[in-house]
Amino acid sequence: MSDHDFRFEPQPGLPAPLPEGEALLWQGSPDAKALAREAFKINWITGYLLLIAVWRGGAAFADGGLARSLAVFLPYLVLALAGYAVIRVLAWASARAAIYSITSNRVILRIGAALQVTYTVPFTRIATASADIRPVSGTGTIALELTEGAQLSYLVLWPHLRPGFARKVQPALRCIPDAARVARILADAAQTRLNEPVVTRRPTAAGEPIAAE
Repeated sequence: MSDHDFRFEPQPGLPAPLPEGEALLWQGSPDAKALAREAFKINWITGYLLLIAVWRGGAAFADGGLARSLAVFLPYLVLALAGYAVIRVLAWASARAAIYSITSNRVILRIGAALQVTYTVPFTRIATASADIRPVSGTGTIALELTEGAQLSYLVLWPHLRPGFARKVQPALRCIPDAARVARILADAAQTRLNEPVVTRRPTAAGEPIAAE
């Protein structure tokens, strides 16, 4: 597993040309609206800010009537709307900068709006994969639980990771459209790759058959 910060991309989302025999099976990016809702918690934050605006406006109404209430409520409302807009922009930038790729050998995550980083996760380093799919929209998150010894930075990966797993970070294809189809592509590719026989050649004596290991 590796990451590359300042490498020219021969194809968007790929840090280098794919070697012979490796095929690109799927590429995609997060849905910005779903990312804002699930990763940036835009509904909760906006709701909290609106609740503060209503509470402050109600308190001002008790003290000075409608005029006083509006004078207090409107600035808080503007702040709530500004917070909503900022979060939407951050989610849009994060989704736009991210490209997820699945090849016949690995999963590649190119992420980072300000500083781009590319993580390459071979199928051999994936212990299990889990999919959390929304039944109505079909968007979902496919999280990759890695084998022992893999160390990833939570802060660098966020929000492209499985929430709630800070101690053992799980990179994830976050909030992708048609997640069920992507999960099938990943499962089929990983199964095919891991079931490929490994054949090696070793020196043999004259007349001895070559063994497959």
